[in-house]
Amino acid sequence: MPPIVTPPKIVLGSTSPFRRELLARLAIAFDCDKPEVDETAMPGEVPEQLVTRLAEAKARAVGGRHPQALVIGSDQVACIDGEILGKPGGRAAAIDQLMRASGNIVTFHTGLCLLNTATGRAQVCREPFRVHFRQLDEGQISRYVDREQPFNCAGSFKSEGLGISLFERLEGDDPNALIGLPLIQLIRMLDREGIAIP
Repeated sequence: MPPIVTPPKIVLGSTSPFRRELLARLAIAFDCDKPEVDETAMPGEVPEQLVTRLAEAKARAVGGRHPQALVIGSDQVACIDGEILGKPGGRAAAIDQLMRASGNIVTFHTGLCLLNTATGRAQVCREPFRVHFRQLDEGQISRYVDREQPFNCAGSFKSEGLGISLFERLEGDDPNALIGLPLIQLIRMLDREGIAIP
């Protein structure tokens, strides 16, 4: 009789409720652990490099506490014309960000890492997603911000909520990447580690 193989524990290296909700869609058991990582960009580091470096750094920071586990790290930045937009933190900054986004394209870069702490193998990728904004006036933006208060969201909107009303169109391979966790790529990575979904 072959030995029973216990699948590795899966750990999401994030305390983001958005990422937790996305991962729960895959109907797999997982734990969450907060990565303690300095998210400051290095001199000359472009957004594409930043998100992949931080996704792996987060997975490794959490992985040190979870031997024999598969640890998921992710990081995201929103950019207009190559400039990173941070989380607004408050009403005035959110309105400013959305005024700048009006009639423009905001590109989201989401870095993803799946680290097998037993083998040290890290799978890392970046998933881009482009949001084409409608031409919006200050009244529309203010009403949106007051209603949804997207102060902890890069780009100042929640695409899974009323934020969809701000867009002309969306362009990318995985809409989950826009929310913060590219599930299509993650499913491929998990499959390479022997975790079949479904």
